[in-house]
Amino acid sequence: MAGTKKAEGVGKDKKKGGFRETVLLLVLGVGIALLLQAFVVGSFYIPSVSMENTLLVNDRVFVNKLAGKPERGDIVVFKGWNGEDTIKRVIGIGGDKVVCCDPQKRITVNGTPLDEASYLYPDDFASGDNFDVTVPPGKLWLMGDHRSASADSRAHMEEPGKGFISEDAMIGKAVVRYWPLSRGYLFSHPETFDKVK
Repeated sequence: MAGTKKAEGVGKDKKKGGFRETVLLLVLGVGIALLLQAFVVGSFYIPSVSMENTLLVNDRVFVNKLAGKPERGDIVVFKGWNGEDTIKRVIGIGGDKVVCCDPQKRITVNGTPLDEASYLYPDDFASGDNFDVTVPPGKLWLMGDHRSASADSRAHMEEPGKGFISEDAMIGKAVVRYWPLSRGYLFSHPETFDKVK
């Protein structure tokens, strides 16, 4: 009988240990997930049509918060002109001269025309507004892919910041569209920006 009681006691201790271990692992997992969300990867949903057809309303993307300095062609999430999280495409980085438009109605960056067919909204134009800007160091010139429906750098040129956004305002670089699953897509760098010097 004594042996049976001892065995029961050992069983209870094992159950308690197993429960504590499960709770500890669960807390640890949640902690790691929160740290990743805060410092490494963020999830953002798309609230507007300004990035169609690359991103549709209610699409969700994962953003790499450790992606480093933004490059031309990147899709980035940043604190926008109104202080809200905003998503646009980087067209110009510090030192770039961005002009619209050349005789073929293309945007040029440092004199190189961009072929934007791979991401520009179908039948949309490069820009309805003409502009000629030089991006200051540490700043970005950002535009939506659905140009006629995007309140981007062009819409804020008359403000004190002249439409530019600081690199420090960048939250991260969009790396994958994960929702809806049927439209899952890993973003790649548009080749047209490789030609810009």
